[in-house]
Amino acid sequence: MLYPIQNRVRNRLDISGIWDFKPDPDGIGEANGWALGLTNARPIAVPGSWNEQYEDLFGYLGLAWYVKRIYVPAGWRGERVFLRVGSACYLGTVYVNGVKVGTHEGGHLPFAFEITDHIRWDEENIVAISVENELRPDRVPSGNMPRRERGMFMGTPATTFDFYPFAGLHRPVVLYTVPQTHIEDITVITEVNGAGPRATADGVVKVQVKLNAAADGPGRVQLKGDATSITADLAFVKGVAEAALHVPDARLWSDKAPYLYDLTVTTAADQYSLKVGIRTIAVADGQILLNGRPVKLNGFGRHEDFIASGKGLNLPLLIKDYQLMRWTGANSYRTSHYPYSEEEMQLADREGFLIIDEIPAVSLQLADEANNPARLRLCLQQIEELIARDKNHPAVVMWSVANEPMPAGFGVGELGSHADDEKNRAGKAFLDALLDKAHALDPTRPATIVMIMGSPLSWLEQCDVICVNRYWGWYTLGGQLDLARQRLIAELDQMWAQFHKPIIMTEFGADTIPGYHGHPGLMWTEEYQADYVRCHLEVAATRDYVAGMQVWNFADFAAVPSIMRVGGLNHKGVFTRTRTPKMAAHVLREFWTKTSK
Repeated sequence: MLYPIQNRVRNRLDISGIWDFKPDPDGIGEANGWALGLTNARPIAVPGSWNEQYEDLFGYLGLAWYVKRIYVPAGWRGERVFLRVGSACYLGTVYVNGVKVGTHEGGHLPFAFEITDHIRWDEENIVAISVENELRPDRVPSGNMPRRERGMFMGTPATTFDFYPFAGLHRPVVLYTVPQTHIEDITVITEVNGAGPRATADGVVKVQVKLNAAADGPGRVQLKGDATSITADLAFVKGVAEAALHVPDARLWSDKAPYLYDLTVTTAADQYSLKVGIRTIAVADGQILLNGRPVKLNGFGRHEDFIASGKGLNLPLLIKDYQLMRWTGANSYRTSHYPYSEEEMQLADREGFLIIDEIPAVSLQLADEANNPARLRLCLQQIEELIARDKNHPAVVMWSVANEPMPAGFGVGELGSHADDEKNRAGKAFLDALLDKAHALDPTRPATIVMIMGSPLSWLEQCDVICVNRYWGWYTLGGQLDLARQRLIAELDQMWAQFHKPIIMTEFGADTIPGYHGHPGLMWTEEYQADYVRCHLEVAATRDYVAGMQVWNFADFAAVPSIMRVGGLNHKGVFTRTRTPKMAAHVLREFWTKTSK
């Protein structure tokens, strides 16, 4: 899961760009030799979603093929060569010169296969990747569930979730090399001693390094900053070595001062560098503590979504979005409802955003989980892959193992009687297994589940932070903000009294047609959304146990077309899909720039 880099030992070649592309609705491509080239191919951009690039493919989620012809640099001979795909939604299979080299299930996370033995040196190589994104009940996220379990979002395609299921190669495809004996994994854990009101404290950077082979030998780790250079020796025993670097008067990483050090690990044959932020994250006394000090996670739920690129990595859009989030005064967001790109996590480290990092377990139908172990297997796999990928990012402060798992007898208008019955015990066991996995793999960060209105409160018992999505004033008590405020206050106080854990409202929002105004401000107007957001922020401001407010959503985004989604968009963004602010964005700026000073 180490991000491919270029240095004096390792090589990296991005082969993204324009590829040949061809849908394969009949599944004949492999048998007919499409891995060696396509006839009547279309051009397609990688990264990018095919649904946004071609009108006739908007609703197509079946099998499709990507092919590109490349040369592998001759200087790479003698090294091990890998092909790495940043994201293939949902099932990706890689071929090199007609040979199938591997398959990966689950979109949004990277995978790599060694292709050294399949390379043709000094001549053209054919790389093919087949991708399909079929919606199935046993996948994560699921689709094509029985009609009763699709609820208010019934539309086409038949998702169980409220965003468009874009398909394709959504992140870069790269070739990279490593030496025969190389650094396979690095784990960095930081500690802070005596943190207080200052931006510095004594720090400790603990480093564990694993090689790809059970080799013994020496190595070295170095930490460098503006006025810091600390080294320690590594002694590999059966391919594993550890060191602890003590950093006096370390500059701490935070949302207000995201200082990054350069960490470099060197072995006899290999070298790898990454950015490190010295910081701690903890939960105590009903608060989230960053470097021992209370912090509020104010910001957004978001989506990787834009015109033309779909869910494809869009670097200019990343810069624009971060600038707009900072303009509102936000310091946080959740990767709703799947892992975002590695490039975005690197930008969050640099810019000081606090990330709730989430796997794609959205809208799981838990009434039948005991009878469907495939979904549990996939969720556990995704937790393992996500933590392996993102564990060294200081910006990542919490793991979310599910969003809005759906209980039996679901009802969004309930308050207090949250269906803690026999039908939902299997669901609790399922979710507890996910939390246990996250805690076991990374005990340094809190883990949570993001709960929908009306879900059993018992499902929250093992969470370190209570994360809830609440739509009082929209889906329930729509247009009645005075009553919605009372219900919100009652429910927040009830959860605090029961759990005495910090609470984050990870979603609250109202659909708003851009430019639609009214006096009085009725539902769907910009005035109503502004009043709705203001109401929720005012309630949170009077409750110290509310550790964050994340508006749903940062920007309007593509959803499954239905009677619920005008123009095929979810309009809960405080910015339009093209990033024009609505009135609610100015309300956020009023609250958050004032409280962040």
